[in-house]
Amino acid sequence: MVISTKVATFLENASFIRKMFEEGERLRQEFGAENVFDFSLGNPEIEPPAEFKEALKKLALEPISGMHRYMPNAGYPDTRMAVAQALADDIGLPFNENHIVMTCGAGGALNVVLKAILNPGEEIIILKPFFVEYKFYIDNHGGAFKEVSTNAQFGLDIAAIEEAISEKTRGIIINSPNNPTGVVYSAESLAELGKMLAAKEAALGRPIFLISDEPYSKLVFDGMTVPSVFSNIKNSIVVTSHSKDLALPGERIGYVAISPNIEEGAQLMGGLVFCNRTLGFVNAPALMQRLVTNLQKAPANIANYQEKRDILYDNLTAMGYKMQKPQGAFYLFPESPVPNDIEFVDIAKNHRILIVPGTGFGQPGYFRISFSVEKDMILRALPAFKALAEELKL
Repeated sequence: MVISTKVATFLENASFIRKMFEEGERLRQEFGAENVFDFSLGNPEIEPPAEFKEALKKLALEPISGMHRYMPNAGYPDTRMAVAQALADDIGLPFNENHIVMTCGAGGALNVVLKAILNPGEEIIILKPFFVEYKFYIDNHGGAFKEVSTNAQFGLDIAAIEEAISEKTRGIIINSPNNPTGVVYSAESLAELGKMLAAKEAALGRPIFLISDEPYSKLVFDGMTVPSVFSNIKNSIVVTSHSKDLALPGERIGYVAISPNIEEGAQLMGGLVFCNRTLGFVNAPALMQRLVTNLQKAPANIANYQEKRDILYDNLTAMGYKMQKPQGAFYLFPESPVPNDIEFVDIAKNHRILIVPGTGFGQPGYFRISFSVEKDMILRALPAFKALAEELKL
């Protein structure tokens, strides 16, 4: 075997999302793209905002001298300051450029944070359902993960989290708005989590980092806002990207922001910058840093996603599918109509519907639908969802 046993095992169980995407390619070749309804991948189909295109055009026509050279490993100071100013305006804490590291997306940011804080064998708590890559990111840096269930509405179960904390706990990853449920954790639950963590930190004599993965934070519906972890939890770190709000997933541009309230923040920042360099990212892409500097307050295309959410939610619930209405992100997470969600996904494939089993997110008995797809495909898929519901007698 040319790869490690560990990686071979991971590949066997790695990603239902990728497997369904590949299955979609096969079905499209067999039946034609217009007859396949692929809801497997969270890949925005909308275009970046006009402001991004104008900034890109201006840089191409009026290039800045040295714009493709190395910069500080944390990123351009003016880009970091723009991020910090946007956070300070929104949250009211004294952020500055020394609280920000520009990264290769939220995935790069998570790896940088975990590398910086984890000792071998220490644990990171992850909440079910979760983005499957969390497990692999934690393993990358010698850590162990501990899965904790959320409550019946997929909100924070503070008692369950408290019970899971041990002397080995180094941090907790949360994701709000959540992939795959679309749930936004309430300010009340975050405040309760902050109080519990403060008590645990006092007992253990060291910080427990709350790592908030927030690529969907600007994609919230019905006038909602996402409560800030910085306002509720002292030792908080946010990792995010512009993959979703600016529709730039292929550009891999994001950042880490640490709370100004972290007592040894300068040391943590030093570790983050070092890890950004030595993990091989070196720095976030220079061109993308320059382009997003002035787009920190650019609005996301919420109306596009909310319309598609409503079409799917209203029609599917009328057919008998059971689910909570997503508050953000661009996913639905209905209950599987049959006990085995993997079996249900296979049945759906017979109707050329491609969805992802909840098992892939640590939550069997559910399935995920991504509505980051064209509205026309959603409308064309409704009869197939209806036929599936009738077959299963919903």
